[in-house]
Amino acid sequence: MSNILKDLWYGNIIPHETFLNNNPHFKKLISLADNNYDKLTDTLTELQKELLEKYDDIVDELHSLSLQTAFQYGFSPGVRLIVEAINNPLTNDR
Repeated sequence: MSNILKDLWYGNIIPHETFLNNNPHFKKLISLADNNYDKLTDTLTELQKELLEKYDDIVDELHSLSLQTAFQYGFSPGVRLIVEAINNPLTNDR
């Protein structure tokens, strides 16, 4: 049985990198995005490519922040539910 704390510490649990790896629709969309991106950049000037790269960096940062916030939002209520369940075990005193 693995130890989740050790897995977290050693970076073996990486939700944002693994949760879509087995989704064929996600893989197809990534492929389409890559193909279209390549076609677009082939038509741009060097200045336009630099601007697009800066734009992409900002979008990546926004996406990362969004995923982090969604993870925290989903994780916190789950932990609170577990804590409440442990602190308030069911009894037959109804």
